[in-house]
Amino acid sequence: MWIADNWNDYEVIDTSQGEKLERWGDYLLVRPDPQVLWNTPKNHRGWNKMNGHYHRSQKGGGEWEFFNLPQQWSIQYRQLTFNLKPFSFKHTGLFPEQAANWDWFSDKIKNAGRQVKVLNLFAYTGGATLAAAAAGASVTHVDASKGMVGWAKENAASSGLQDAPIRWLVDDCTKFVEREIRRGNHYDGIIMDPPSYGRGPKGEIWKIEDSIFPFIQLAAKLLSDDPLFFLVNSYTTGLAPAVLTYMISTELKKYGGKVDAQEIGLPVTESGLVLPCGASGRWER
Repeated sequence: MWIADNWNDYEVIDTSQGEKLERWGDYLLVRPDPQVLWNTPKNHRGWNKMNGHYHRSQKGGGEWEFFNLPQQWSIQYRQLTFNLKPFSFKHTGLFPEQAANWDWFSDKIKNAGRQVKVLNLFAYTGGATLAAAAAGASVTHVDASKGMVGWAKENAASSGLQDAPIRWLVDDCTKFVEREIRRGNHYDGIIMDPPSYGRGPKGEIWKIEDSIFPFIQLAAKLLSDDPLFFLVNSYTTGLAPAVLTYMISTELKKYGGKVDAQEIGLPVTESGLVLPCGASGRWER
């Protein structure tokens, strides 16, 4: 398992009864987590001192209950600053476990000894975009949500990267990749974080079980002659690390290199265990 254990401003304090107690900077949140199947005593005082609690509904979805939580605040990871705000379906605008991947590809970019072009697809609020840019890459950031791209730009400004070579695009990822292939553009690194289900800006439907392998095949055509890395993230239960390995290996075998896929996770302070948070597949030279 790849563990994101270099955070100072974020911490999973405890887990029990389908929920996790997290510290986001100065604030404590309690959110549901489908991986937390155990029932241990909630002895940590944070369970009773939370600033926000997301309650899952029996009918699906849920709602927040707030206790002295600002509408927006920020946390830092290394030199990056992320603006957070609770919004629908329990999210805060950041997936801290992805820091394990940020560190991996940042080292590869810094040690490449050349200018590196990176494409970040389904790029959300820009965590991977900012990490790659801070490491020295030029980045193309693509997401179908105008609001998410705007949020990512705010994070870039807060991180002092407003003038970094980042191209911000609101677009359907599949259609963008198809156009880039026709234009003859190439990238040294590709990152994708596809949703389990989603809709593009013009109603395009994305179902990961049907779409992920054809999309990997398509995106692989954008790799340069001397590619550096290819990263696929998954939060879909059916996409086990072995499946990610097979899909990436099939398409990138002509480049040599190696493929590895693991669960990604976050350390839990109270128990010393690691909370699984999805899986990632990595190809590298």
